[in-house]
Amino acid sequence: MRTWKPLIALGALALVLAGCSNEAGPTPKGGAGQAETPYALSVKLNALTADTCFRDPAGQTPRGCGKYVTELGSTPGLVREQAGTKHPDLVAAANDLEKGIGAYRGGHCDAVADPGGACTSALTAIADSLRSVKQLVDTQLVTG
Repeated sequence: MRTWKPLIALGALALVLAGCSNEAGPTPKGGAGQAETPYALSVKLNALTADTCFRDPAGQTPRGCGKYVTELGSTPGLVREQAGTKHPDLVAAANDLEKGIGAYRGGHCDAVADPGGACTSALTAIADSLRSVKQLVDTQLVTG
């Protein structure tokens, strides 16, 4: 047992000294601004529209789509940012998407186990709005 005490003390000393370093290491390159360009936004929308919750909202368990809806959370704001004042129809589609996300969250659909009802309606509204947003982004922003 005695032979471990010096090793433990040495390990503790190493941790203390490591914490005293003035260098924090490389600056992390976070995900902020992931959709800074119309093309990047289009790539994000392509990924979101590949999800089964988008492709078949009526056939999904609402609580199984919680992660999908969470991933969609920042999308309306990113879309509005890209649309600016030049594309009011895109802003309207982003607002519709946000309403669908709000209906899903407001209905606590992440806890609903059975398809149908208000939660499936919310998922369907999200899918319809996301389809419109994607189409408008691809035609108005990406292609000019």
